[in-house]
Amino acid sequence: MLGLAASTVSLRVAELASNGLIIEEGAGESTGGRRPRILRLREHQDFVLSAELGARHVRIGRVDRTGALHEVENLPVLVSEGPERTLRLIADGMRAVSGRAEREGGRCRGVGIALPGPVDARSGGVELPSRMPGWQGFSVLSWFENEFDVPTAVDNDANSMALGEHFSQLGPDDHSITVKAGTAIGSGIIVSGSLHRGATGAAGDITHTRVPAAGSEPCSCGNVGCLETVASGAGLVRQLREHGVDVRTTADVITLSHDAHPRATTLVRTAGTHLGEVLSSVVNFFNPDAVFITGSMSSSEPFIAAVRSRIYEGCHPLATRNLRIEAASTGADAGLLGAARLALEKIAPFSS
Repeated sequence: MLGLAASTVSLRVAELASNGLIIEEGAGESTGGRRPRILRLREHQDFVLSAELGARHVRIGRVDRTGALHEVENLPVLVSEGPERTLRLIADGMRAVSGRAEREGGRCRGVGIALPGPVDARSGGVELPSRMPGWQGFSVLSWFENEFDVPTAVDNDANSMALGEHFSQLGPDDHSITVKAGTAIGSGIIVSGSLHRGATGAAGDITHTRVPAAGSEPCSCGNVGCLETVASGAGLVRQLREHGVDVRTTADVITLSHDAHPRATTLVRTAGTHLGEVLSSVVNFFNPDAVFITGSMSSSEPFIAAVRSRIYEGCHPLATRNLRIEAASTGADAGLLGAARLALEKIAPFSS
């Protein structure tokens, strides 16, 4: 598959084994010659730390060199308090998680951060965020590299979720879109196994697509009529409160929908239809293998069903013939796994 000579493969396998990255696990069945050796990645004590930041909380995970998630910590934070205080709380949480592993001989080799806003991949800073006051231009990358003195990767949460979900379900030659449908809406695009960020890092930002149903409703971006105003969790909270329903978070809306509250259920289904309308154009244009949906809205089956129905209705049959449209299998861990993957890619495999 690699197009390498058998002798080259043997040398590389020996090098990987001598560095403790792979171990031999018996022999396979013979197909006429010597029985092949079975190799597997070694569960390494070294690890990377990853964090996915939300508006009111952060999830922190410890991921080993094989990409397996071993520990998760949830902490309350307020992104509106600005970067310095928020990142200090995250760093303290990371040290608590890494401390337990370090006492058993492990070492932190890298850090991956997923942020709820647009990120400049080169500077590791936040660019034009809509719900992150005080974060504009702040280099999260530099802050964590100074704090932990290890390679650090920073990207937005939708891109991180896309990586985490794609490689749990598909291979390096496949294409996918992962949509984060929560308080806001974003998406990450994977092309042939690689993250597509676009010219300015704005690829996948479907939340500010104009939709007729939004009319002249003002959006946090300063425009009017954006998808976010009628299909996001924040938009549903606003609409329900306008009808006298006491809700404060997206979770409140989903709970009402699960309890068959008529107006909440209708709004959730309608939100799925609006999202599916925008995604149908994306699917026709991009022709992915799968559309995965994550975020708090993905726990609602009526929402997923409405997205699926509208995509099938609005797309060419060839684009949907083998298309998977489903809730992300990695659930809340997608962002942690994706951020860790970005960090692992920055680590030299044989560094001491």
